Amino acid sequence: MNSMTNYVQGRIVHDADAHVMETQDWLEPYLSGEGAEKLNGLYEKAPDFIRQQIETARQRKGNAEAEATASEKLIDGPKGWVAYGAFDPEERSAALDKIGFQTQLVFGTFSLGTFTKLDDEALVYQGARAANAAMAEFCRKDPRLIYVAYVPLNNTEKALDELERVLAAGAGAIQVFTGPAGDRSPGHTDLDPFWKTLEDKGIPFVLHIGPGTMTQPTAYHNNGRERAPDIHGGGENLRFPDYVMLSYGPQIFLTAMVYDGVFERFPRLKGGVIECGAGWVPEFLRELDISFKSFGKTDPYLQSMELTPSEQIRRAMKFTPFPKEDLKQMIDEAGPELFMFSSDYPHPEGTSDPLGYFEGSIADLDESIKDQFYRTNFETMLPWRFAN
Repeated sequence: MNSMTNYVQGRIVHDADAHVMETQDWLEPYLSGEGAEKLNGLYEKAPDFIRQQIETARQRKGNAEAEATASEKLIDGPKGWVAYGAFDPEERSAALDKIGFQTQLVFGTFSLGTFTKLDDEALVYQGARAANAAMAEFCRKDPRLIYVAYVPLNNTEKALDELERVLAAGAGAIQVFTGPAGDRSPGHTDLDPFWKTLEDKGIPFVLHIGPGTMTQPTAYHNNGRERAPDIHGGGENLRFPDYVMLSYGPQIFLTAMVYDGVFERFPRLKGGVIECGAGWVPEFLRELDISFKSFGKTDPYLQSMELTPSEQIRRAMKFTPFPKEDLKQMIDEAGPELFMFSSDYPHPEGTSDPLGYFEGSIADLDESIKDQFYRTNFETMLPWRFAN
């Protein structure tokens, strides 16, 4: 084993957020029929550096010296498409051997953007099917790679069909749109069969930055100044004003799940909020309970609840902080049972040392609390994999 194994510091560490960096032809093998041409435009307008990184990564395949160089520095080395294991599953397995993570939840990066905003429902589900098939293939040979499928909730029947398909293909978590399910709440009773299936199977739903999360309204871009580059130096990713809005979508979604009674109808349902930060969580729980007390005097739905909103969230949900957030403060305010480690590999937002940042925040806490963050909270979120 490479000395990089020491990165996990001798602990059992699960990674609740990792990614595939899709190539231009990522969806192509899984698309056919009328929608194929419309859905095959991944990176049509991408800058040249993306294509160059993909080609560089492909050219090292089979070149022992180039592969050794690429795998020498993983967490603190080059990220994006040129990272080791960015889109090659054999490389990803080798990277996990060296880093030492026990498991990774694996999300897409850009492929969902080709279809999630389309108005054509048929194309939305066709795109989801292709993206899910591609992700299943990436994760197929290594049980440490937990395949996250994306299931649109716009149409209950089609959502249940896709859910059945991805579960049969080995999906270990289901990403849903961080917003309304078409023209209805995600807590609408029509979707109860979807949530019940997840509860029965022990499969969590996950919300992730991307589909449905919020950014600064475009009118605010009109400020009389030239628009600044994003965090990667380009134009399509987050900027300072967007970062502070990442939590809004998850808060609205989870509030609906509480108020519409989903977490009480399905008390064993589990979920996670991934790559949306977590510093907001303690105040969110407080605000939920303040609202519960204020409106519970007249609202029959609130009066019928057996648990307070914060208790429902604590039972159902986990959250991934960003490495530079104050994890200790979150734990002090909201408890250690809510938060999970994530690396965001191979995205640069995961920083060159996520473990180091988190350890710097929680160095003085008991090892049992650290173990919750690195291991047991993740295991609690995935009963299908870890329940005894």
